[in-house]
Amino acid sequence: MELLIFYPLAGLCVIFALGVVFNKNPIGSAMSLIAMMLGLAGIFVLQQAHFIAILQIIIYAGAIMVLFMFVIMLLNLKGDDAVWKKREKNTLLTVLTGLLIAGVLYKVLEITSAGEFDSPAHVLETFGTVREVGTILFTEFVLPFEVASILLLVAMIGAVVLAKSKVD
Repeated sequence: MELLIFYPLAGLCVIFALGVVFNKNPIGSAMSLIAMMLGLAGIFVLQQAHFIAILQIIIYAGAIMVLFMFVIMLLNLKGDDAVWKKREKNTLLTVLTGLLIAGVLYKVLEITSAGEFDSPAHVLETFGTVREVGTILFTEFVLPFEVASILLLVAMIGAVVLAKSKVD
């Protein structure tokens, strides 16, 4: 039953990820990225990782993408047709990249179908719960958490400064 839900979700995620890469409009790329992240949250729900699914929606599809959209709107990015036409001329590179990706995917499917992976170790019932994630985040990983928050703050201030100097 899970496979009937997984395969359409995975297919939609791949389609929206391709939409991010091949969309000419930056707003359309950002919207495709949001849809792909929502599909990924659905896959997390199928894996019984509800906390990660909610974090995916709230943090990535919500806050981070709002920040991306803000920067895109602030910088007033427009689709550059000259760059897109230059990309279309590189068909040999596109074909070779596609063949490389297809080969890697074939090898991954071959390894996984051969059963070369061991079964996962037993996982505790409390693994991945909100309480356990919060405890580990604010005890063992408090310094990396604070450094990441400072880096995000500096990046936001830098984006505002760059955009302000462009407006003046």
